[in-house]
Amino acid sequence: MASASIETAAVAKAPKGRSKPDRFAPNYWPFVIPALIVISAVIVFPWVFTVWMSVNSWTLGQSQVFAGLDNYIRLATDMRFWESLWHTVLYTTLSVVVPLFLGTLAALIFDAQFPLRGLIRGIFVMPMMATPVAIALVWTMMYHPQLGVLNYLLSFAGIGPQEWIYNQRSVIPSLVLVESWQWTPLVMLIVLGGLAAVPREPYESAEIDGANVWQKFRYLTLPMIAPFLMIAVIIRSIDAVKSFDIIYAMTQGGPGTASETINIYLYNTAFAYYDIGYGSAMAVVFFILIVLLSFVLMMIRQRVNWSDGEAR
Repeated sequence: MASASIETAAVAKAPKGRSKPDRFAPNYWPFVIPALIVISAVIVFPWVFTVWMSVNSWTLGQSQVFAGLDNYIRLATDMRFWESLWHTVLYTTLSVVVPLFLGTLAALIFDAQFPLRGLIRGIFVMPMMATPVAIALVWTMMYHPQLGVLNYLLSFAGIGPQEWIYNQRSVIPSLVLVESWQWTPLVMLIVLGGLAAVPREPYESAEIDGANVWQKFRYLTLPMIAPFLMIAVIIRSIDAVKSFDIIYAMTQGGPGTASETINIYLYNTAFAYYDIGYGSAMAVVFFILIVLLSFVLMMIRQRVNWSDGEAR
């Protein structure tokens, strides 16, 4: 009885709820507001201003005139824009496929045990540490038709001098070669990390069953490193589609417009021809295309299962 009365008294004295707000409750807004201001100033405002400029006809040095959707209609009939879009798709595709193949091959080689493996790995990843402009200048000298070292090396194989970036048909493959030389080591590191996480037991069972090297790669290695390959594809796609510095430093979109991607055409329109409104419309359309590409890549990425590398 005594214990029951004590419990009843304790319940009666317990507070039923807070009648006043706690003045010492944590308030996170002083920490959030500075971040919101920075994000708005760096990201939101430039894009809002770009959209606003895209619906105006504005050439630098002249007055700004509202044009509505005229700039976007002009884009639909601009053959140079569609040509630059094709160059962007071609350049991006090759800049993803070639490093993905070479990087995977290099990862398989470096995953094996051999002398000086660590030193050779370090030398192999050095290209991606260099600045793009420096790389562009070096490769431009190497591509020189008369004085370039590449044509000099080809002469030993009985191959005549090539025009490389000075020919409309070979300029994009030549630029892709530079891009692949720089970023194949990154793909190699990503795939090498995936190979390090692959268990060895399935290979032992496959060897007992008599599987050869290709069968072990096709049915064991490739499915288990598929998520890492997908990460490499996403990273390379994002980087290649916005590539500007190497292309501009080596060709400026030439010869003619043979290597003019959307980035180069956008830059020339806005800062060489001073057509700010049309360049802004091009930037908005390019941003939408990048968002769509990202959405497709992430949808594909979500279908890859990390546990066994198979599609869900």
